[in-house]
Amino acid sequence: MKKIIYLIILLFVSFSYAQTKNIDSLTVALAFQQTDASKIATSIELVEQLYDHKDYNLALKYVLEADKLATKLNFIPGLSKIAYLKALIYNKKEDYLNAINHFSEAKTLYESLDDTLAIARINNQVGLIEISRGYYKEGLEHTLSAINELEKRHLERELKDTYKGLATAYFNNEKYDKAIEFNLKRLEIEDLNGDKNSVTEVIKNLAGLYSLKKEHRKSIEYYERILMLDHNNNDSIRSDILPKLGHEYVQYRDYDKAGLYLSESIDLNRKLKNIPGLIETLNNCGELNYKRGKSGLAKLRLVEANSLLKTNDDKAEELKNYWLLKIVDSIQHDYQRAFTWQTKYHNLKDSLKVAATALSVNKEGEIQGMENFDSLQTEVNSQASSVNTTLHGDTKRKFDRLQIITYALLAAFVIVSTFLVLIYLNRDRRIKQAIDLEAKNEKIEIQNKAILEQSAHLENINNIKDRLFSIVSHDLKDSLTSINGFIDLLKDGSLTRQEFDRLIPELSENANNASLLLFNLLNWSKSQMQVLEPNATLFDIREVILDKIKLIEHKLVDKDIELVDNTLRDFVYADYSMVEIVIQNLLTNAVKFTKAGDSITISNQINNGKSIISIEDTGIGISQSNIQKLFKCNTFSTRGTKNEKGTGLGLSICKELIDLNKGKIWVESIVNSGSTFFVELPKTQQESPELSLG
Repeated sequence: MKKIIYLIILLFVSFSYAQTKNIDSLTVALAFQQTDASKIATSIELVEQLYDHKDYNLALKYVLEADKLATKLNFIPGLSKIAYLKALIYNKKEDYLNAINHFSEAKTLYESLDDTLAIARINNQVGLIEISRGYYKEGLEHTLSAINELEKRHLERELKDTYKGLATAYFNNEKYDKAIEFNLKRLEIEDLNGDKNSVTEVIKNLAGLYSLKKEHRKSIEYYERILMLDHNNNDSIRSDILPKLGHEYVQYRDYDKAGLYLSESIDLNRKLKNIPGLIETLNNCGELNYKRGKSGLAKLRLVEANSLLKTNDDKAEELKNYWLLKIVDSIQHDYQRAFTWQTKYHNLKDSLKVAATALSVNKEGEIQGMENFDSLQTEVNSQASSVNTTLHGDTKRKFDRLQIITYALLAAFVIVSTFLVLIYLNRDRRIKQAIDLEAKNEKIEIQNKAILEQSAHLENINNIKDRLFSIVSHDLKDSLTSINGFIDLLKDGSLTRQEFDRLIPELSENANNASLLLFNLLNWSKSQMQVLEPNATLFDIREVILDKIKLIEHKLVDKDIELVDNTLRDFVYADYSMVEIVIQNLLTNAVKFTKAGDSITISNQINNGKSIISIEDTGIGISQSNIQKLFKCNTFSTRGTKNEKGTGLGLSICKELIDLNKGKIWVESIVNSGSTFFVELPKTQQESPELSLG
């Protein structure tokens, strides 16, 4: 074994020496060459060697000198290769702006040379850069346009990175089937290369993806495949994989195998002092044991995990820990404690960044006062002794009488002291009873508060149900009845084809109204029942606006309204679907409250690091009294300029969705002059303030 290691080291040193020697020879050759195309070729070869050697600063120096020479000679093949190398070097130096600019320059030059492979490579590199920066849509477009050319030529070294980038992009877009597809393609190449670390990485990705798809049998298959690989750091790999494998067996309901893997995982992670792995294992053991009906053992594991989480920040495992503790305490009928865990779970889930603080209760009790009896008794005895000393010259009778008085006083003091001690002990017992009673009252108060909150929640849901039935039975029913009436007339032959064609716009309008009503109704009901959660991503707001303009084009033509689009490309960080709902509602309202000959203007700008979208119309406007009702009431509605009906839900939904995305919405309006609705959205992820659970 030692001989093999020595041989590997020797080969590596020899290769490094040969590579360095080659760089030196190219540098010398470059110094004596004439300034022609051959010198450009030597410079390019030297830059490629330095790039492979990861000496990016020196490579950049030589490539810039080669660029000057190629520009002077107007040598297009050299200029295209040099631009490509500059882009690669800037990419490695994480100067992505320069990298993309030089890739664009190289692409233009290669297009003039009709070099399809070089163009594919450039598109691929640009796509991978965009994916690494989080611009998944742009990255996918570039990379997918190149992948056929790369696969056709079997360029496995480049395809490996391409598949990795595509898998990452699809994973972050929650398209798990596509992520699996490209991870499998990458795995084929990594298997051929024999790089066990890369193979392990891909297999772990696949196992995690199948777990997300709840295909636990396949997830188990891939996790066990990792364990079968011969790793140099085998214990470290096993400590990471064993808790995950145990979890998959729990979900697969094979509790015996889950127990075996989790038991090994606890021992191994304790031995390696791998706290994150131990926390994950303890949580999974808690889940396994409560599902086996061993709630006591489950509680023991979960409490230990909770203790470790106080010094190890892992929000995912902390959420899981709170949820499992809530379940176990509910099983054990400790509902007050279960309610506490549920509160912590929801607080952490809402804030996504909560500092867990340990609660400690110090109970102290003191009983004082008994020492007073001893000190007083000592004082009396000393007085008696003093009396005996001063009466040496008195008669025996006087001494005896004084002694009797002393003993009487002492006895009286003992009786009084005993009485005082009994009073104190009785007082202490009453105080203890009062404290216990106060604790019971507090517990009852907490339970009553929880019951009241549940009652209020149920009453709110019942009101929402009544509101839903009211809208469905009137507004939605009217639109659907109208549509059905048209269809019945056509089916019965009561309408000619020409008459039906004339009624199509009205039928389309009814269908659109019903669709928008149902759209708003569902989203409003979801928000009222508190199930809406934003999934924020970075996207171009102009794309949303252009999509929604297409939906109202026929209404613009029908009402003879001019639409002016002044929007520019600008990225916001919010939930794409929620922003779509807001823009669609605002555009629909603008059309609804404008007359023939009016105009609607859409604009956007950046202010204080926020993106502000404005939708301005020259329609009928809104009175100040009605502006106060717009975002506060779910039932406020007025008819449009062509008597269009509404439900009063649209702007309420807009307000709630914008608030969820940490934005603002407001309106400025003058009656008979028009209205402007403004939407402010963040351009970057907003940090949530930390909440205390103490």
